[in-house]
Amino acid sequence: MALPDAEQTYAALADRMRGAIAFDAKFVGIYSGGAWLAERLAQTIEGDHPVGYIDVSFYRDDFDRKGLKPEVKRTQLPFEVEGATIVLVDDVLYTGRSVRAAVNELFDYGRPARIELAVLVDRGGRELPIEATYVGARLAVARDLSIVLSRAADGRFAITAEAGGA
Repeated sequence: MALPDAEQTYAALADRMRGAIAFDAKFVGIYSGGAWLAERLAQTIEGDHPVGYIDVSFYRDDFDRKGLKPEVKRTQLPFEVEGATIVLVDDVLYTGRSVRAAVNELFDYGRPARIELAVLVDRGGRELPIEATYVGARLAVARDLSIVLSRAADGRFAITAEAGGA
């Protein structure tokens, strides 16, 4: 399976978002890849886009099966969620469970006017009716593989496939 170049995929995602995102939309990145993407998109997309971060570990419906990740991060939303346009950002959209968990957590902070979803890669395989508004690339990936986004010290992204999918 040939994986797309992460930087080209990021550029495609940013191009799809340009002109379509509200000038004052708040970006919320799902740790960790989504957080990296949200930071960079906020700098790339024209407008005033404060960035928040969300950790969905305690909100996942499969928490009892998957357990807690060793590096749980703190959710940080340095803006009002109530009435805001939120662009939820994640690196890979797969089953939809992380996105569902993130939306549930966002509502604990208020009721947004609108939530849009931006993902670098949509790999299919949805278990919930979740669809991204903005997608960098769509890939067909075997269930036994995970698509992983990494970030180098210079900020450049890379996409790899690793054994250990669903």
